Amino acid sequence: MADWIVWVILAVVLGVAEIFTLTASLGLLGAAALLTALTAVVGLPVPLQLLCFAASSAAGLMVLRPIAMRHIKQRPLQRFGVEALVGKPAYVVSEVTGRDGRVRIGGEEWSARAYDETLVIPEGATVDIIEIEGATALVYPRE
Repeated sequence: MADWIVWVILAVVLGVAEIFTLTASLGLLGAAALLTALTAVVGLPVPLQLLCFAASSAAGLMVLRPIAMRHIKQRPLQRFGVEALVGKPAYVVSEVTGRDGRVRIGGEEWSARAYDETLVIPEGATVDIIEIEGATALVYPRE
C-alpha cells in the first residue's frame, strides 16, 4: 500500500475521532496527517514524512489549539436585559422600604424594595441595584 494512502486513512480516523471528542487536538493531528500525505505524494522518504508529521503536529498543538480554545471558552462580553441592570446606580424617586418604593434607572421608573428589609431609603438618595425580582429592583444605599 502506498504511503500516502496510509496517511489519508490516519487523517480520516483522527477526523472521525475528533467529532466524538470535540477537543480540537485530534482534528489538528488529522490535519497534520493530511499534510504528511501530501509529502508522501511528492515522494519524500518515510523518515522525512515522520519529521513532517511531528513538526506539523507540534505546531498545531502548541500554536493553533490554545488560540482555538481561547475563542471557544470566551465568556459573553456584555450582559443583556434585566441582568445588565444589576450593579448599576439608581435614583430614589419615592421613599424605599422593605415593602415598596420607586427608583429611576436610566430614565425609567421602577418599583423597588430595600435589599435589607430594615432599611428606609429617603427620596433623592442614590442606590445600587443588587438584584431584579420580576419588575421590582432590590436596592441598597450607596455610602
